[in-house]
Amino acid sequence: MNFSDFKKYLYFTKYQRTGISILFFIIIVLQLVYLLADFSISKEKSPDKEKWLALQSEIDNKKNLKGNNRFSVYLFNPNFISDYKGYKLGMSVEEIDRLQAFRKENKYVNSAEEFQKVTGVSDSLLSKISPLFKFSDWAQHKTEFKSHTDNYVKKEYPKKVKLEVLDINQATQEDLMKVYGIGEGLSTRILKQKEIMGCFVSMDQMEDVWGLSPEVINELKTHFKVVIPSTLKKINVNDASLKELSQFPYFKYALAKQIVTYRSMNGNFNNIEDLSKIKDFPVEKAKIISLYLEY
Repeated sequence: MNFSDFKKYLYFTKYQRTGISILFFIIIVLQLVYLLADFSISKEKSPDKEKWLALQSEIDNKKNLKGNNRFSVYLFNPNFISDYKGYKLGMSVEEIDRLQAFRKENKYVNSAEEFQKVTGVSDSLLSKISPLFKFSDWAQHKTEFKSHTDNYVKKEYPKKVKLEVLDINQATQEDLMKVYGIGEGLSTRILKQKEIMGCFVSMDQMEDVWGLSPEVINELKTHFKVVIPSTLKKINVNDASLKELSQFPYFKYALAKQIVTYRSMNGNFNNIEDLSKIKDFPVEKAKIISLYLEY
C-alpha cells in the first residue's frame, strides 16, 4: 500500500475538521467540569429527622445497657433450686443433694437459717445468696397464720329440712309457683293440662307441658309426686265410641278410627300390647296411656 493511498483516508473536508474540533472541545470541557465541580448534594437538616435520630440513639443505648445486664439475678424460692441453679450460685454437689433429699420428704425451708441448716452452706455463701431468697407468703407470716387458725371457730350449718312432697293433683297455683323457675304462666299451663287429662298419672307428663325446661321438671319431681285419685274415670277401649276415643288427648282422630276398625275386625283388646300393634300408636307413651284405659 502506498502512503498516498493511506493519506486519502486521513483527508477531511473543512466542515469535518470543524466538527471534530468542536467535539474535542466539548470532551475537554466535560472532563474539566467532572474534575472540578462538586456534585455532592447538600443535605437540609430536618427537625423531625433530628428527633427521630435522637430517639433511635436513645433506644440503641438502652439496648446496649440491657445487653450488659443480661445476667441479672432475680429473687427466687430456694426450695426449688435445680442442679444447674445451685451450681451457678456456687453450691457444691453435696449441698444441692442435701436440699433435694429434704424436699423429697415433702418438707420446705422457710428461712435462710433453715436453708443453711439443711444444706450446710458456708456463712460467706449464705450472706451472698440469702438476699435473693423469696419465701412463700404463708411462710413469712407463719405466726399470723397460726393465730388465725387458733381463733378459727368451726361454723355450724343448719341441718337440711326435709321438704314435704305434695300430690301434684292436689297442688294449687300458689304451690306450683313456689318451685324455682315456675311463674304464673307455667303454673296456669300445668293446671290446664291436668284439667284436660282429668288428672296426672305420672310426673313424666310434665314433659307434655309446653315451656317447662328439663331443669324445672326435675325441680317439680323433687317437690311433687302423683297420687292417682280413685275417682279417675278410665276409658274402656273395647266399648268406647269413635268420638270418645278421639277426645282422649293421646289419641288423634285417625288413630281412634284405626282402633275402632281393628277392634271390629279382630275382636276386643286384652292389654296395651295389643293396642301398640296399631300403626301410629304412640308407643313411647304406652305406659302412661295404659293408666287411663281399661279392657
